[in-house]
Amino acid sequence: MSERSMTTSKDRDWQLREQEQVIRGNEALFGQKHLLVAMTRMRNEALILPDTLEYLSGFADAIIAYDDASTDRTVEILRAHPKVALIVANREWEQDVDARKRAEARHRGLLLDMARAGLPHEWMFCFDPDERVVGDVRKLVRSPRAEACNAIRVRLFDAYMTSEDQEPYTPEQELMHFRRYFGPERRDILMLWRNRPDVHFVDGAGRTPQVAGPIATELHCQHYGKSLSEAHWEETCDYYIRHFPFETYGKKWQERKGKAVHAQSDFKRPLYEWGETLFANAVSI
Repeated sequence: MSERSMTTSKDRDWQLREQEQVIRGNEALFGQKHLLVAMTRMRNEALILPDTLEYLSGFADAIIAYDDASTDRTVEILRAHPKVALIVANREWEQDVDARKRAEARHRGLLLDMARAGLPHEWMFCFDPDERVVGDVRKLVRSPRAEACNAIRVRLFDAYMTSEDQEPYTPEQELMHFRRYFGPERRDILMLWRNRPDVHFVDGAGRTPQVAGPIATELHCQHYGKSLSEAHWEETCDYYIRHFPFETYGKKWQERKGKAVHAQSDFKRPLYEWGETLFANAVSI
């Protein structure tokens, strides 16, 4: 493993780059001790962002965000929300595929270091804007179950458009429970962790940090990246084709173009309504 890939936020500070600007939001959030801070990384999420921030406000004390060169109103919407403490705004979109993959962990490592410095907290919640955890996150981190662990994974399921449920998402709607059907494929994503000094991101490791000690699995999450609208589906296909390695991602998404409306999951399994039947038929991937 190369020296670069071993670099972590535990070993050094993630340094701001020339094209990155720190924008402070609600100054009243700094210097206080928070139960839970929410961290996210995004690009061009203006469509769903107002609902995302409203959803987060129900359980997070403060929100920090990395905006990766958005060309819509994403930064403007973030700046106006009272729960947003800071934004790192990247002004330059990185075109190199390998560099983009490495940058994902660096962006989150930078946010984590900033939160530790200015927003003392007990728990961090790391999420994508199109994800909705179903359940009481705040109650969970205060529960005896959380006391016994250092981090928590959440069971994530993809929502799908179907022939009977394909109307596009509009900004005045709530994203939670927006779609009726979900694929049974389940990914257990590490979304919550205690603010411990040994938690750190590793270059190239993506959205989740390295965490020592016991990790629990609780709650369920609806993921809407495949189901906002037919137009968004096509944009998603094009994004993975253009910006990810073709053999591992691009080829798969190229084959999915023009197939936004589903009768089964992308993995050729039946779709289920949200609830116990879906969970009972879950397939871990």
